Amino acid sequence: MIPHLEDLGDLHGKTVLVRVDFNVPMSGPDSTRVITDDFRIRAALPTINWLSQHGARVVCASHLGRPGGLINEKFSMQPIRQRLAELAPGVELLENIRFNPGEESNDPKFVAQLVAGVDAYVNDAFGSSHRAHASIVGPPKTLPSAGGRLLQREVEVLSELRNNPKRPFVVVLGGAKISDKLGVIDALIGVVDALVIGGGMCFTFLAAKNLPIGDSLFERDQVDNCKKLLNGNVPIHLPEDIVGLDAHGEFATFGVRLPTGAKGLDIGPGSAAAFADIIMDARSVFWNGPMGVFEDDRFAAGTRTVAHAMSQTKAFTVVGGGDSAAALKQYGFENDVNHLSTGGGASLEFLELGDLPGLSALRGAPNVK
Repeated sequence: MIPHLEDLGDLHGKTVLVRVDFNVPMSGPDSTRVITDDFRIRAALPTINWLSQHGARVVCASHLGRPGGLINEKFSMQPIRQRLAELAPGVELLENIRFNPGEESNDPKFVAQLVAGVDAYVNDAFGSSHRAHASIVGPPKTLPSAGGRLLQREVEVLSELRNNPKRPFVVVLGGAKISDKLGVIDALIGVVDALVIGGGMCFTFLAAKNLPIGDSLFERDQVDNCKKLLNGNVPIHLPEDIVGLDAHGEFATFGVRLPTGAKGLDIGPGSAAAFADIIMDARSVFWNGPMGVFEDDRFAAGTRTVAHAMSQTKAFTVVGGGDSAAALKQYGFENDVNHLSTGGGASLEFLELGDLPGLSALRGAPNVK
């Protein structure tokens, strides 16, 4: 059981360090970067506001991008600090914690800096809780700690999917590599009623069926693993047509046998319609990973169709962060799913393992009996 905010006791006059995930998308020149989507900041407000209303002085800590342990103006928290001041006046925000190399190396000296003068700790950064970084696993060793409202909701939803889904339970996976998702597929194979595979990873499965895939992206070392999965007891739905570029670089639609020199970059219209039908017939759906290179509008139709189906189905729908969440927002469907996870990698790892380093750390805090 992860401790809740209410388990922190009386917070009047106390300083609470809140690990948030304000790794928001930004655009513009380094010195004048602006936030293009403040969803992650707004998602932390229920926790921040509860703590403030209970008399705490709230200090937030977050990473932004990958500065590699070096101070870099491009990754300054200042634009986020300004937005946070508008949404939650009086709440402090530390500078990017990844400016210190001790964050990613989980250096005890950096942990000591973070907790100096702090009375309690809250982890509301589910999207970072699969990483054993200083700000995630360090403070609960010495401070009364709790999971924030956002983190608790993520765990609640994903635990229900993992342990007690409404059936049929369908998992839709896309993205580039099967190796990134093999662990979660293995973990879910005994739970799901069907797997739907699109994106670049589908070509390794098609190769495992001895179908020619042209010059499409695939992982040769994963072909045997895909063969084992295809021979298992769970139905795996693969594309029946492909959209991409022919050997001359021209847009083309293919069946599942791609000619030499062709490259598949999206599922085709027949596959998109079939995948949508499976989603519409399900009672629980988890989606992680786009169906194609949706940043290019020529190869966006598959992802758009899946996103639309997720918005229309009566199933309980969970979207696992990352590019899938970006696609939902791009097409205006982000408010039409039951749960939009703030963590792509974290949601996959939780479904695979049932736990994360950040959650385990909270359960070991001194206020947990």
